[in-house]
This record gives sequence, structure tokens and C-alpha cells, in this order.
Amino acid sequence: MSNSEKPVSANFIRHIIAADLAENKNNGQVTTRFPPEPNGFLHIGHAKSICLNFTLAEENQGACNLRFDDTNPEKESVEFMEAIEKDIQWLGFEWTAKYHASDYFQQLYDYAVQLIKSGDAYVDDLSAEQIREYRGTLTDAGKESPNRNRPIEESLALFEAMRNGEFEEGQYVLRAKIDMASPNINMRDPTIYRIRKVHHQRTGDQWCIYPMYDYTHCISDALEGITHSICTLEFEDHRPLYDWVLDKLQTPCHPQQIEFARLQLEYAVMSKRKLNQLVTENHVNGWDDPRMPTIAGMRRAGYTPGSIRDFCERIGVTKKDSWIEMGVLENSIREDLNEHAPRRMAVLKPLRVVIENYDNTAEEVYQIANHPQKPEIGTRAVPFSKVIYIEQDDFAENPPKKFKRLVEGGEVRLRGSYVIKCEQIIKDADGNITELRCSYDPDTLGKKPEGRKVKGVIHWVSETHSLPAEIRLYDRLFRTPNPDAESHFLDALNPDSLQILENCRVEASLADAPIESRYQFERTGYFCVDSKDSSSEKLVFNRTVTLRDTWTQ
Repeated sequence: MSNSEKPVSANFIRHIIAADLAENKNNGQVTTRFPPEPNGFLHIGHAKSICLNFTLAEENQGACNLRFDDTNPEKESVEFMEAIEKDIQWLGFEWTAKYHASDYFQQLYDYAVQLIKSGDAYVDDLSAEQIREYRGTLTDAGKESPNRNRPIEESLALFEAMRNGEFEEGQYVLRAKIDMASPNINMRDPTIYRIRKVHHQRTGDQWCIYPMYDYTHCISDALEGITHSICTLEFEDHRPLYDWVLDKLQTPCHPQQIEFARLQLEYAVMSKRKLNQLVTENHVNGWDDPRMPTIAGMRRAGYTPGSIRDFCERIGVTKKDSWIEMGVLENSIREDLNEHAPRRMAVLKPLRVVIENYDNTAEEVYQIANHPQKPEIGTRAVPFSKVIYIEQDDFAENPPKKFKRLVEGGEVRLRGSYVIKCEQIIKDADGNITELRCSYDPDTLGKKPEGRKVKGVIHWVSETHSLPAEIRLYDRLFRTPNPDAESHFLDALNPDSLQILENCRVEASLADAPIESRYQFERTGYFCVDSKDSSSEKLVFNRTVTLRDTWTQ
């Protein structure tokens, strides 16, 4: 099923666009954009915006642009731009055109000059602290800067001198002249240009003044012919400024800004500043650490594009902020992998089992289905031998009640193979179990044993044929649903978010497993071949998600 054929849920933005199209507004065109700032990797919250903007354009035969908001060069990089492009394409989207806010620096400057000439902007030498003080509060009106009525020619000359690098950072700013008594603080003469003597990754040292986001964003939308400028709810109070700038400049296109609730996901933080802190302070191993809520991290963990898109569609688009349970996201990937992931056997904590009555020279290879419900994807060869490994937890010397796995003197079926019986326990000098001596019933391959009922079925691998592997058991990065509710979000870090198992064994069919391929390790969970550290010499698997939600138990 193609993206455009997948069922979609109704939401208020779809209703707005449908009404616009019915009225032939914007000449029946729908043009959206995704405008990230390249100051970090994208996270699952951005995925919601990506899916919304690109899907709205796609289902209305419209266009969706990618535009980098690169007006803050101190924190931005080409590396982040490349990562953003990679994430969007991995999710299955392709932009109609790619732009950068820096493409418009000259036009933005010219528009600023136009605002000065019309008396709608002025150069101010108040410090940042003074501007904040003059702005007032939610209950008290602000007061006008002494420079608010500076002569137009003087502001023009100062602004040109700012452009030419004649002043130091913070010495002057350009402010819009709106209303210092406005109940909306964003309208109290906001700063629209500031001096920053910083090298820009695209324009080099051509500019030493940079426009502010609120000023840049609306003009960029207008220049690109965006019809529906869709952003998150915190920009609702900025919409009057968006409209004011475009009205004053009388741009030929005046996009409609529409706000929706941002994604708030439990057991995660979405602030780029906090995500950056996790990376720079080495609480995680990079932006693509599988515990991170970044798209790159989720990809490395084993999430599929389809599962993320499904999650974004499930949670919907609303005007009201709400928290989404992590279990909703995890269920999306569980359902996807349960449907599509081939099955394999892997032993995470191996216990050696010697089948004493099995012929040393015998060579058996079973053809086991790759997926129990999908015979069309075939089988794989699973060799059997005299010595195998089972999970340590699948044997109990002193079993609890209702234990249905292997015990001394008891029987269990090996998945796809024989019934075995534990005859003897071998221990080391410290009393640790090191090996089991078992027998097998040769008449139980593919059929039930005569006169007795064997309830347990366990997975296994052949010692001779299995491969060593490192398996990383990733779990939620935070131990509380809302880390920001702690005195410091780092206090909520989950100390058990990563457990590395180095002496695991996996079945031989995984020898050539492609990077990022995903599997269900039977009875254990869903796993992905690590994209950075795995190789033919050393297989590394990351746990994507457990078979069931263990956090609700």
C-alpha cells in the first residue's frame, strides 16, 4: 500500500485545508514546509511535524519544502543539516525544494530597510537587559525606548553601519515599532536584527548581522509561496507578529499560520538543549544512541519508518497539549515487527548442554520457518549437534511452582527439534552450574513423545555452528514519566537503561545479517543489527523493544 493509499484520521488542519480548497483559496494549491534549525538531530517530536507537513502536501497533490532556519550560526552546522536530510528521507519523504533562510539574507535586509523607511522599525542601543526591563510584564504595559522615535535617516545610517561591522555585538539592535502597551508581549517592539560577528557555515563572513526567527520565518514562508504555515502551539502568541510583518511589507503571498499541539512523550525529554547536554556530558553515546528519542537513535534501535509514521498518525493532531504514553510508541514498533520481522534463535546467557546419547558424528540440519504466519518468506537452515546452548533461565535446580522449562530429571522440547531430559548437573568448585548432561528421545522429532506430556518449549543454538555476539539490552532512558518534573532532569536517568551482554550465541543464519536488519529473537524480544559497531568479525545486536510491555507489570 502506498503512502497516499494508507487510511488517515481526520483532524482540524485537514478540515481547514479541505475548506480552503472548496473555496479555491490559494488557487487550489497546498504548499507546506518543514523548517528545522540545524542545531541538533531531529527527534520524535519533529517526526510528527514532518509526517504532518509532508503528508498534507502529498494527499492534496501539493508541495512541501525543506527549509533550514540557519540564522543562529553559533549553534548550527553542516553535520546537523546532513543528518536532518537523512532522517527525512529515511522516513520516506522527499521535499519539493530545499531552501535555507540564509538564501534570503539580502532580501531580509532589504525588507528591514523598508520597515525603517516606513517608520515601522528603529535602531535601538538599549542593552538586552534594559530591553527586557522596558518590555513590562503580563500585567504591566511596557515603556518606550528613548530611541523609539529616532529619526528615520539616523536609523537607516546606523543600520547600514551595523551591516558594515562598525559596532560590537550588543551595541545596537533593530526593533520593530509596534505597541509597547500590547497585551501580547511579543508585539512590544520585538528585536528583528542583532549583531553577531560569527562565521556562517554557508555565507562565511559576508554578514555580521543576523535576523531573528520571528522576522525571518514569515518572510521566508511568503517568498516560497507557502499556503499553510503549520507550527507548534507555542507559536500561537507569535502569530500576530507573523501577520504584522507580512502586512507591513505587503508581500504578494500571505501564508496562513496554523498551530497544533507539540508531542510530549513520557519517559523522554524533547528539548534540544537537554538532548545536547545528554550527548556532551556523555550520559549517552552520541545523538544516535538507541536510548535517545532522536530519529537517528530510534533508527539505530531498530524502529522502522512505518512504525514511526503509524505512531504519528495514531496520536493525531490536536490544539490541546497532552502527554503520550511511551507504550503507544512501543506498541507501534511491536506490531510492525511482529508482522514483518523474521524469527531467529539467540541465547543471551548461555548454559552448555551435552546430549550424551546423541551420535557425535551425526549432522542434522532443520528447515525452520522464518515467520510462523508467513510461509511465503521461506525457511532457514538451523544445524543441530551433540552440544548445544540454552538460556540459563530455562533451567532451574530448585524450580518455582508452575515452572515449565528444564529441571533435573525433567523433560523439555527444543524448538523445532527433539525432546531432551536432564540427567545430571555439572558444577564448578564454587557451586555454579556450568553444564547439563542430557539425553534425547530420537522418536520426538516433529511428533509428541509416547505416553507422556511435555509442556515446555525452549530455544537453543548449536555450540559448533552458532556465532558469538554482543547483545545490548536498551531500556527507557528515564525512570519517571516526566523527567522535567524532577529538580533536575538528569536526576531521573534510569541507571539500568543499558545492559551489555558480551558472551551471547546466535544461530548460524545470522552470519550475514545486513546492517539495520531486524529480527524477533524467539521468546526474548525484537533486535536490530547495530549500524555502527556490528561487523562480520563481531556481531552486535540492539534490543528494539521487549515482546511485551514490562513497564506496566
